[in-house]
Amino acid sequence: MDLTIELTSLIGKPESEMLEYKAVLPPSRVVAKIICAFANTEGGFLVLGVTGDLQVNGLSDDLHANEITHKAIDLLSPQPVVTYQYFMHEGKRLYAVKVAKSIDKMLLQGVVYKRVGINIVQVDPPAHRFNSSGYTRLSTLSQSLELGKANATGSKIKFAEHYQRILKIFDDMGLFLYPAGPDQVTDNPEGLVLARILFSSFVDNFETYMSDLLYEIYLSNSNLLKSKQTITIEEVLNCADMQEFVNYCSRQKVLKLGKGSVKGFVNDNKEISQLGVVEQNEVSEIEKILQIRHLYAHRNGVIDDKFLLYYAGLYNVNEIHSISIAESCDKLEYLTNIVAKLDKAAVMKYHLATNQ
Repeated sequence: MDLTIELTSLIGKPESEMLEYKAVLPPSRVVAKIICAFANTEGGFLVLGVTGDLQVNGLSDDLHANEITHKAIDLLSPQPVVTYQYFMHEGKRLYAVKVAKSIDKMLLQGVVYKRVGINIVQVDPPAHRFNSSGYTRLSTLSQSLELGKANATGSKIKFAEHYQRILKIFDDMGLFLYPAGPDQVTDNPEGLVLARILFSSFVDNFETYMSDLLYEIYLSNSNLLKSKQTITIEEVLNCADMQEFVNYCSRQKVLKLGKGSVKGFVNDNKEISQLGVVEQNEVSEIEKILQIRHLYAHRNGVIDDKFLLYYAGLYNVNEIHSISIAESCDKLEYLTNIVAKLDKAAVMKYHLATNQ
């Protein structure tokens, strides 16, 4: 079915419950979420290559939207009824997905979404209910993370949901993690181990966000990958499609994160450094947080000489480093604020797809 005539009459109309524009090619999960929401409402059209303010920019020829759409469909159950194609409009190459209303409830990896106006909402989202007599800051941070999901990239939403789960564990395990109060390090041995695991998890998740954001930036403009980076024929052949190749290249560019060097990541990836939102003092503070993670993940909290380079005069070699839940929340909130700045700047500069 050729959609050209139908689409030509749509382009230029404002976004609605049955029409959504994206300036760039989103990741497959974002496309799947949009398809799911349309299918659970009245159906609709996703048009790629047009901005939310109706500017027709077109899509890059380097990335193939069909591959992303196929991956998106594979994430949905039952299979949606969709039609998709490239088409030309005002001399620009666009791409559209037409979604039919589903008879049965459509799920994206077990979750139901629908359209409410131009927004996508989760049906019966899991409630993050916190202990009314517990540490109230946990629920406050979780609410802030929930609000931060609006107009956020898929990377930031995933980041926020991970942090919300960690905050819920803090709340559920209060007797182990902060029996004497959130400002006091627990004296429970199991609680100490759990606190270190959770701290390492949310710091790791910050690094994952950086990697995921860079991937979204590359997906929005594959020309950014055209550099002097050496890629072997074997590496190319090992990738099943263009999306996997872009994913592989972006992962190669963030290998320094595995060594705990945010400074190296920012300096070596101009797509991030040119956002100009992370100050050097903030980079230094993130590096210090990473060093705590290093102790917990690799040395069971035992302080070494490298750690003292970041915390000179505060500790001694072979001391055991421990952290209270209140201080963990300080670090978690600090990283959350950095992510908020990065995400907002990246969306504006690279026109990344967001959750409305």
